[in-house]
Amino acid sequence: MQLAIYLRHFPAGGKPINGTSVAVAGLASGLAENGVRATVLCEGDARRSLNGAQGYAVECFEQRGPRGRFSLAPGLADYVSPQPAPRNALCLLNGMFHPGVYAMSRCLRRPGVRYVAVPHDPYDPEVFRHNAHLKWPYWYLFERRMLAQAGAVQVLDARHGERLRRLGLRTPVIETENGVDPECVPSESRLRWRGAGSPARIAFLGRLDAHNKGLDILLEAFARLRTREGARLTLQGPDWGDRAALERQARRAGIADAVELLAPDYERSSPEILAAHDVFCLPSRFEGFGLAALEAMLAARVLLVSERAGIARHVAASGCGVAVAPTVEGVREVHDVHIWSLGSDTRALACHVRILDMPTSESETICRRINEVLGAQFDIRHTTIQFEHTHAPGDFHRYMPEPATSKKQ
Repeated sequence: MQLAIYLRHFPAGGKPINGTSVAVAGLASGLAENGVRATVLCEGDARRSLNGAQGYAVECFEQRGPRGRFSLAPGLADYVSPQPAPRNALCLLNGMFHPGVYAMSRCLRRPGVRYVAVPHDPYDPEVFRHNAHLKWPYWYLFERRMLAQAGAVQVLDARHGERLRRLGLRTPVIETENGVDPECVPSESRLRWRGAGSPARIAFLGRLDAHNKGLDILLEAFARLRTREGARLTLQGPDWGDRAALERQARRAGIADAVELLAPDYERSSPEILAAHDVFCLPSRFEGFGLAALEAMLAARVLLVSERAGIARHVAASGCGVAVAPTVEGVREVHDVHIWSLGSDTRALACHVRILDMPTSESETICRRINEVLGAQFDIRHTTIQFEHTHAPGDFHRYMPEPATSKKQ
């Protein structure tokens, strides 16, 4: 069987470093070990043909234009669409909301080459909420068509297939989970744990993408833990544009001295890096799988992961950590709930929510969290929420201003 795997940014001749590249390299080497002629296709600054040590080939095509364009590198289209197309040819297209993936799908369909879409992340409501004005038009114009015409969609968690069904797609779904290179498994003799009484060290390893990875939520939670436990938090990974905002959030919360943001370390394996910490956190709003969490399991760390991650069920089943479902802290009571349909796949909700008396900025945070949970768990994105304020015992109206004093003597 002839199998091509397309990932535009795969590092030809270099070491795979990000999660998608690592997953593609692992799949290609595994297929090669089982007798499949696997070739990774990518685009870069020069034309290269390489035979990897892991048994798969790499074909890199020179792309001079910007990467976010609806066209392929010269020569790539001819390479993947020979006439006539081999009967047993198949191509895996890696990426979501990517013009290059759409362009490749159109190129493959002309000679009748079958392809499988591999988005890696789920088509979760939280994905669409960020930059919704761009993603929804792209979905209806390009992404949905590409997925509908695929032979199958490869997902990292069966729940992601349910999301596609809710979006009206009936393309067959294949669940294939991520794995790790056995060489990255550290020996038991190298594992260490902190001594009794020393502050806990908490870590996140991955790209600094606050919305996707939920790092703003992690900082909020750590600020509360820090006041009681004296713990330390490390966020390490490539900056996807949110590092400065996360540093500001840490300063505002008064935890900047206990939070460390580090650049990625590609010289050491992830299990080796995580072995220096006690707890690994993955607070993602949406997550395809969570490869770093699997690597933390190999380092025998305690895990605290979002239930939204594909690896969550394995964390819960193994007993090595806790999978946390999305909740909204601060809500005391919900009543007068009304839900109605605005169309075949659109629902609206109105309700009254009772919360403690608090500043408007804090109630706005609670409102945002409520909308996130409603969107993620129930696909409800049209809401009207009315807050009612209550008070904790012995703490009546603690945020109300003091009565004005009279100027009369």
